[in-house]
Amino acid sequence: MRGMGGGPLIDLLAVGAHPDDIEIGAGGTVAELVRQGGSVALLDLTNGEPTPHGSPEIRKKETAKANKALKVSKRIMLGLKNRELMDIPDARRKVAEVYRKLRPKIVIMPHWVDAHPDHVQASSLAQAARFVAKLTKTDMEGEPHYPSRLFFYFCQHHKKNIQPTFIFDISKTMGQKLKALRAYQSQFFSRGKKLGDDFVGRVETRAKYFGAQIGVKYGEPFFSIEEIGVRSFDIFIP
Repeated sequence: MRGMGGGPLIDLLAVGAHPDDIEIGAGGTVAELVRQGGSVALLDLTNGEPTPHGSPEIRKKETAKANKALKVSKRIMLGLKNRELMDIPDARRKVAEVYRKLRPKIVIMPHWVDAHPDHVQASSLAQAARFVAKLTKTDMEGEPHYPSRLFFYFCQHHKKNIQPTFIFDISKTMGQKLKALRAYQSQFFSRGKKLGDDFVGRVETRAKYFGAQIGVKYGEPFFSIEEIGVRSFDIFIP
């Protein structure tokens, strides 16, 4: 498969508003695709700071530990402003240039229904950048590229029942996902080990629930705006 401008593509680009968003919503999927030999990159739109117990330096170290847990070798921090993330032309251009350089087949991003404004804007921004990335007659870096698929993961602040389009089996990589989450001590464990363990436990319970829906131990839910076509029934889990 080749993009509009030719050249190599990566299999998946995961986009998050902050470091830890991807880990919460799709960490197991990222790790599983890497385990299968896929080419995967992560894009954090902001550094996630300020937070009550974090700093840019702390978050950078924590993200490095999470990358190691997921076995991810390429992660970009775009440097947009936390708490003020907006889907505006300049930000669209910056994300689109990442698409044009990395040429992902699939882009995953936060679902747009969320209490956190940055998550809502990240979703809108990542979607808009898909269209912007294919433009010609522009001085953007890279060649035109249009990712084949956009899928949405869930790292919501709402207490909301999720109705996914599909569920990805992460039974073999759930341990890596939990280890990646535990890397973010400043975010999940700043109020004590018990509360941090409770949060990680809820994430695991959620993964068990979605795994049970497809007859596996752990799963991560995804949503697609577009219809999904198949050419073989071999893709379906028995």
